[in-house]
Amino acid sequence: MSRICELTGKRPIKGSHIWRSGKAKKKGGIGTHVTAVTKRRFMPNLQRVKAVVDGEVRYIRVAASAIKKGLITKPAKRTWKKPEAKTK
Repeated sequence: MSRICELTGKRPIKGSHIWRSGKAKKKGGIGTHVTAVTKRRFMPNLQRVKAVVDGEVRYIRVAASAIKKGLITKPAKRTWKKPEAKTK
């Protein structure tokens, strides 16, 4: 399953975690130095949500930011109740 938002197209992006050592010059040191750079990925905050798509209700995977922006329309709540079982 791909980690891509079905509405906005957000996907994982590349980045790096930078390790530094030393004390900042402001704090009386000789400055910080990069000792290692590790690759990492930033994942989108995907949620599985029921939404109305082309007139039918189905589950889609969308980013939380898309939900906050109101890009999805949630289906109406069901109001009918299950019929009661007849007793003999």
